Amino acid sequence: MSDESKKVPSCCSPNDDCLEMEGCPEGCSGRSVARTQKMKSSLVARLNRIEGQVRGIKGMVDKDIYCDDILNQISAVQSAMKSVSRLLLESHMKSCLINRVQAGETEVVDELLVTIEKMMK
Repeated sequence: MSDESKKVPSCCSPNDDCLEMEGCPEGCSGRSVARTQKMKSSLVARLNRIEGQVRGIKGMVDKDIYCDDILNQISAVQSAMKSVSRLLLESHMKSCLINRVQAGETEVVDELLVTIEKMMK
């Protein structure tokens, strides 16, 4: 296979599984953004904690833990995910949105409104 036919989608790094899928994962626009190492570390740390919480909830279900206790843990995960969303939204608005509007790409505002609508559901 030639190097030309093995192009990496911009949302993927050379080690990502989406290379096997002939394109980006579902929901991925194919665009990418450079994040600071501090931002990446913060997001990954939060997501790792959330992943652990979700595994804990799965364990609670397997152990037949009381429903209310599980629901409280689900609420904590949802709150943590909203926190990650807010952090990403703030970063997006302060960098991606401003840069694209300044470049004349005003359609990014409509894109953001659709995203916010989805977040509010």
